[in-house]
Amino acid sequence: MFYLGTHQPHWLRLGVPLFVSDRRLRRYRQLPEATASWALDSGGFTELSQYGTWDTGPTPAAYAARVRRYRDEIGQLDWAAPQDWMCEPVVLAKTGLTITEHQARTVGNYLRLRDLAPDLPWVPVVQGWTPGDYLRCADRYARAGVDLARARLVGVGSVCRRQSTALVGEILTVLHQAGITRLHGFGFKTLGLARHGHLLTSADSMAWSAQARRAPALPGCITHRNCANCVRYAMAWRIRVLAAITTGTAQPALFGIDPGGWPA
Repeated sequence: MFYLGTHQPHWLRLGVPLFVSDRRLRRYRQLPEATASWALDSGGFTELSQYGTWDTGPTPAAYAARVRRYRDEIGQLDWAAPQDWMCEPVVLAKTGLTITEHQARTVGNYLRLRDLAPDLPWVPVVQGWTPGDYLRCADRYARAGVDLARARLVGVGSVCRRQSTALVGEILTVLHQAGITRLHGFGFKTLGLARHGHLLTSADSMAWSAQARRAPALPGCITHRNCANCVRYAMAWRIRVLAAITTGTAQPALFGIDPGGWPA
């Protein structure tokens, strides 16, 4: 499953799988009705890179209440990301904390959300920087009673800005070797998907928007200077990504997977 990232919640009516942030949806009094499956981003990278803490964001209880509203009013919600703590160096510098502490807070938030709202489709996320970090994060979940090998999906965080590298391939591989095989890659762009898509069950990307911001508007797009929020550009980019992944990997595991069929 490939989720197209977007800043435009009304695109949920377009009939393609989308990845939409709580930071965008939370301001809507009347929510759009989804016509295809979608997943929710907690907006954690923005929250932590700007403020260095989740204390300025929603409490777990408030976030869970919003996710329930999205599930009930928008519909077709596949899953929701927790309020996790990324481990990119720029985020660690902002929080002043260690990778170990970020992992502890990530696991703790997942457990808290699951306790608050066990009926909602929370997805655990593993965080780290090296392959060993991610295995230690998985061990932390195991010690808390969460078997990631049985989870319907596990998010792999802190890979967006290095998703096409050999190191990320190693991270995904060691998780598979640990029996954690149903993985979601956050922020995987075309090259990363072509190289590592066979190790992923799903992925999301909003790379099209940054790409479009640096280029002239498409022919016929006369209402805007660039296509950073243009549905024509986004849909054309999505088609190219799907084609690149299909031809670039020998095992296109990203496609044809029904989330309803994932084991509990």
